[in-house]
Formats: sequence, structure tokens, C-alpha cells
Amino acid sequence: MNFAAQLIYANFFSDGPPQGKGFSDTEEYDPFWQSEEERIGSSKQGCPSKSGTCQKDGTVSNGNVGRRPTLICPERLKDFGAEEYLNGDVKTWETTVVGPPANVQLMSPPKPSSKRGIESKSAPKPPAEYLRFEDISAAAFKIQLGLQKTPCTYSRLSKQYGMEIYLKKEHLHYTGSVKERGVFYLLSTLKQEQQKRGVIVATDCNFSMAVAYHAVELQIPVFVIMPAYSSPPRLRMYRDYGAMVISYGSTARDSQNHARHLAKENGYLCLEEEDSAVYLAGLGTVGLEIYEQVPKLDAVIVPAGGQCGLVAGTAAAIKHLNPRISVIGAEPEEFPLLLQSLKTDSPIKDLYCSPNKKLYGDLVEHSLGSHTFQLAKKLVDKVVSVREEDALVAMLRFQEYERSTVDTEGAMGLAAILAGQLPELKGKRVVVVVSSANMELDLVRQCVERALVLDDRVSRFSVQLGDWPGEMAKLLDILAREDVRLLDVCHRRQSDRAELFKAQVECVVETRDKTQNCQLRRMLSDRYPALRWLDR
Repeated sequence: MNFAAQLIYANFFSDGPPQGKGFSDTEEYDPFWQSEEERIGSSKQGCPSKSGTCQKDGTVSNGNVGRRPTLICPERLKDFGAEEYLNGDVKTWETTVVGPPANVQLMSPPKPSSKRGIESKSAPKPPAEYLRFEDISAAAFKIQLGLQKTPCTYSRLSKQYGMEIYLKKEHLHYTGSVKERGVFYLLSTLKQEQQKRGVIVATDCNFSMAVAYHAVELQIPVFVIMPAYSSPPRLRMYRDYGAMVISYGSTARDSQNHARHLAKENGYLCLEEEDSAVYLAGLGTVGLEIYEQVPKLDAVIVPAGGQCGLVAGTAAAIKHLNPRISVIGAEPEEFPLLLQSLKTDSPIKDLYCSPNKKLYGDLVEHSLGSHTFQLAKKLVDKVVSVREEDALVAMLRFQEYERSTVDTEGAMGLAAILAGQLPELKGKRVVVVVSSANMELDLVRQCVERALVLDDRVSRFSVQLGDWPGEMAKLLDILAREDVRLLDVCHRRQSDRAELFKAQVECVVETRDKTQNCQLRRMLSDRYPALRWLDR
């Protein structure tokens, strides 16, 4: 029997009922208490005991009673254990073990499927990302100590080409190139021991210029090996940065081999532009700044070609922040390295063509790395090739509308727009990355002169005039009335093509735009039927 039930039973038989008034209906109901009506009803219905009868109880009074039944209903006491109740007496039944318990067979736990185990072992792990967004974020935090954030401004060319054009002016870095981002992060992550020994670079390019400048800023010894044919202004620029410049060899390959030899002998680190994760992470910070500076962006146009690190790093950052933003690469038509690699589905190391290395510079100096190719294949939406003529005209547009001088690499993005190769961007918000502005002055002059001819702003014609006074004055008067600028004139009396009493005259003129050029051509053709416009 339960201990609480035994205690109540013993108290009532040893001490008798408690003194006081009886229980009334107004008091709180106790479910363990059996009232008189319930006892009378149970005696009429019978008790579920073995004897089959129950003793009739009297009413509860203040006097003593000879025998008091249990206060707990036997039916409720069944909840406390396996006991039997006879006339209010509690009889406990003891349980004895007759024999040893039978052996119980327990089911063994299910064994794992061998097939599933084989599959789990053979399933290859997903390859780790070569360039993570966390790497680009870390690079952005690091380079803010040594580089200023470049502006991304609205262009005056937007209305002319029917889209909102924003220019990310990376050419405003100290060395005039976006390569400073990757180089600064690369140098700052070198071990302190290597920084004390120094670094060495070869060839004349934007990467070497950035290494020379930032290595000196970080107090890292830097050596630059240059070919003997390098121009004196470029050599002077490296020395002004604080680098030790050594002229060696007649070709760029000779300089590179000598740089590797010096690095091996003296413990220098020979730096070459490659697709390392650290360098690409630094270049990818351009995408972070673009996304922060231009809201509701639709597309980004990035110069490609050569090593293609800029377009790969920028795409990695942009696509992580907003996959709906299109990333478009633009490379020279004379050296379509990335475009051909995407067509063959493998990076091309050497492209058999002869581009103008003096004009394109870094875009044709390097080969495409495997990691860069995989990033570009996965993240770049479109790659277009740009003609040399369009690149030169784009340089001219920068000088006229943006008051800035850039090289052909920096003008690649705008060249793709003015050539009409991106009609899907009409009416959208586009960012053009202006990557560099490193071009020698004499080459800039030649490019501008060529661009004026390609843009139908400078024309040259030949005409035969009568060899008597006043004919030349009439021609010049026509040009003056049309407000045309005469750049050059050549008057020849002795010529194989000139008729008798005729003089051959060649003129170079400059007009404001294509409209004025067309108007001048019509007027001169009507006045001089034998006039010939010379090829551009």
C-alpha cells in the first residue's frame, strides 16, 4: 500500500476520529473522501471486493465509533498499487519469483548500409573558391591605408549615346593605373623578412611602375631591370619614385632573365604580374567601390586582354553583391585573347598575331592565367572586341568632353559603346572603368591626329586650279566662308597629273564635326568637279 494511505489508516484506528463538528456540504470537496450517500449507494450496488458484501457505516458524529472505514475510496486506491480491499481492510499481496527470468533476445541495432558508406567516401568535396568575397573585403580594408578612393562621376557623354554613363576614374592613381590596388595589397602581405630583403621587377609596364612606387612607400628595397631601348623619360620616372634602375639587355626577355638571376643570388622576390589570389583580390576592390558609389547599377564595362585580372576581380565582387548586374569585358580586336579562350574553352597562352605593342601596352604583354580564365568564364557575361579606330576616337572623346588624357587601355570601355557593340545598354545605368592613362607625349599627339581623321574632323583633298592669278584666292575664300580651318596647303605647278596651264593643289582642312564636313564636301564637289578626296 502507498505510504500516505497507510498513514491515514493508522491514525484513525489508533487515535480515533478527530474531535469537532462533522463535515458539511459547504466545506471544500475532497475527492478522496467518501460521503454517506456514496457509502449507502455502494452498499446497495455491492462492493467490488472478493467477499461481495460491504459493511453499512453509520453517520459521522462527535462521539467515538467502534470501527471507522477507510477514508479513501477503494476504487481510487487502485491507482496506488496492486492491492485488494475487504470491508475497509487493506490486504497487501506479495509477489515471489518462481523461476529465473526467461532470456530476452534484444534486436541488434541496424547496420549502416555499405552502399551508402561507399557513396559517402567516394563523393568528392566541392573545390574551394580560388577568389572569395572575403578576400576582396580584406583587401579593401587593407588598401585604404595607402590608396585613396577614386571618384565615379557622371559623364557628359551620356546624352550623346543614350545611356547613363558613369566613369570610374582609376587613372587618377599616383602612377596612373589601376594596378596600384593589386600591387599595394601584394606588397603589404609579404612577410617581414622578405620585405627587408627587397623585391625586383623587369619590363616597363604599369605593374612595374606600381611596384616601384609602393615598395618605396612601404620602405621595401626595389630594383627595376629595364631593356637598353627604354625611353629616358620612363627611366627617369622610375628613379623619381625611388627605385634602383638597372639597364640590361637588348630585349625584354633579357631583362626578365637577368632579374630572375639576381633574385636567386641575392634573395630578392622577383615579382611578375600573374593571377595570384592576393593580386586579384586587390584588383577586385574596384567592384566594391563601384557598387557603393553608383546605386541601381545595370552594367559595368571593364577593359580586358592580357592578364585579364581586372575584369575577373571586378566581376567576382560585383556578382557577389548583385548577380543581376552585367559585367562586360572589352579587349582589342588585334589581340582577342579572352574571347578566343572562351571559344576554345581553355586559356590560350600564346595568340599568334602581331598587335601594336606600343599602342596597347599591357593589354598584349601578358598571357591569360588558368585561374583568371575560370573566373571570367563563370562571372563575365559578355566580351566584345574593339577596333583600333574606335579606341582612338574614344581617346579623343575623353579629351574633349572629360578634359582628361587616357591611353587606349583606359578608353576600351567607352570605345565599345561608341562603336555600337552594346545596344542592349540603351537607357540603362552603366559604369565604365577607366583603368590607366600612361602614354608618352609624342604617342598621344599621334593618336589625337589619327583620331581627328577617323572622326571626319580632318580631311585632305586634291584639286586642279588654273595657273593664273585669283584662282587660289577663290578656293581660300570658299573655305573661309564655311568657317573651315586650313591646316596645310601644297601648291605644285610641276606635276605628272597636272594639265597644261593647271596647278595641283592639296589642302588639309579641319571641320567642327561630321555635319560640317559633309557640307564642305558637297560645296567643293559642285564647284570643282575634278576634286578628289584622299584616303584616310
